[in-house]
Amino acid sequence: MRLLFAFLAGGLFGAGLFVSGMTDTAKVQGWLDVFGDWDPTLAFVMGGAIIPMAIAWRFVPGRRPLVGGDFPAQVSSQVSRNLVLGSTMFGAGWGLAGLCPGPAIASLSYGGVWHWVFAVAMLAGMALTPLLRVKLDRLIVAD
Repeated sequence: MRLLFAFLAGGLFGAGLFVSGMTDTAKVQGWLDVFGDWDPTLAFVMGGAIIPMAIAWRFVPGRRPLVGGDFPAQVSSQVSRNLVLGSTMFGAGWGLAGLCPGPAIASLSYGGVWHWVFAVAMLAGMALTPLLRVKLDRLIVAD
């Protein structure tokens, strides 16, 4: 049952990314080009995701998911080196390619070879980030 719900949620998420234009790299880059030909339509997509989730998280305390497990704990609001490194890598990929992980995976079925190249580069970045973090930790300790 849990796998069925995961499949349905993933399919709904992928369909939402496609319908909203989040898998269209030109649309995403238009959203990021605030000093050029800015396309504000993705603000509605983000608001359509953030606002319902902000409301839903208010009802989480004391509840359990329908299909078992636990809701994740609230994350720290502290700005850390890991947060800065991760958000920098995410932003660089999103700005350069117009894709982030969810839309990149959703676009693999129709996006052509460049979407596969991006997905491989994204996975390599995810694999290399812990190594980069260790090297940065050593540099900072050495100073």
